Amino acid sequence: TLLRNYNNGIFDKDFACNKHTIQHDTRCKAFSQNGFLIKHLRTHTGEKPYQYSQCYKAFSQRNTLISHHRTHSGKKPYQCCQCDQAFSLNISIIYHMRTHTGEKPYQCRQCDKAFSQNSDLIKHMRIHTREKTCQCNLCDKAFSMNCYLIKHEDTHWRENISM
Repeated sequence: TLLRNYNNGIFDKDFACNKHTIQHDTRCKAFSQNGFLIKHLRTHTGEKPYQYSQCYKAFSQRNTLISHHRTHSGKKPYQCCQCDQAFSLNISIIYHMRTHTGEKPYQCRQCDKAFSQNSDLIKHMRIHTREKTCQCNLCDKAFSMNCYLIKHEDTHWRENISM
């Protein structure tokens, strides 16, 4: 099936992904179980065998389909034991619990800042790399974070009001 079609059914002990080896001369990842490799291969092939019948969205993994179902049902099985909040995704309660514990496991290597979520660290790193991914549609300015772009766009709005 997917594995056989992908790499002629030949894998070493670690179930290596050879697509990146061919393209970039580096190993993508190694997997301890064949099932993990199959899930990973779907990121390359785009295969999405799990379809939700209510909205026809398709997913590459069964657990993502189950999580998506909760957005339609409103079911929130993950309850915070310290406050009244409930969540539909397990990862959401993990991130939420960090607001209670103060845990910030994602540390910037260039300064002393730490973050509770990896996505916040990635946004923060743009300050150090000077990467500006948020482009203004009204002028040629770009910003490292969306909040800076929104603040900038307000200046365009104020300029139009004063004219």
